[in-house]
Amino acid sequence: MDELDRNILALLGADARMSVATLARRLKVARSTIQARLERLETGGIIAGYTLKLGEAARQGRLRASVLLTIEPRSQAAILTRLKAIGEVERVFTTSGRFDLLLQIAASNTQVLDQVLDQIGALTGVKSSESLIHLSTRLDRAV
Repeated sequence: MDELDRNILALLGADARMSVATLARRLKVARSTIQARLERLETGGIIAGYTLKLGEAARQGRLRASVLLTIEPRSQAAILTRLKAIGEVERVFTTSGRFDLLLQIAASNTQVLDQVLDQIGALTGVKSSESLIHLSTRLDRAV
């Protein structure tokens, strides 16, 4: 990946709807060059897709939490299968250190969040959990 690729990614990171023609104009290169680079970045797995980033107004009314799980050895596959069936679980990350998994949860209210946390805590293979309720977003650079 060279400087042109990084510049393309930066512009698309700010506005994923930017047209190939606009990218070419801003970067002062041929439209065909941008198109070829985008295809290469997509094929190479650098660009996995184009998405919409919701603003805070769209996320209002959704209670968010991070859940840290400690699980029993060799139970990860079964736990992941069960977590996929819980609609409020948005993301699951493996981690290093004290906890094995980090879950991102979004629920419509505290009652639903409480039920989801109980459901997760009751999964076979979950040894312990710690929940962190998100209050306000102070910085968000995620794409």
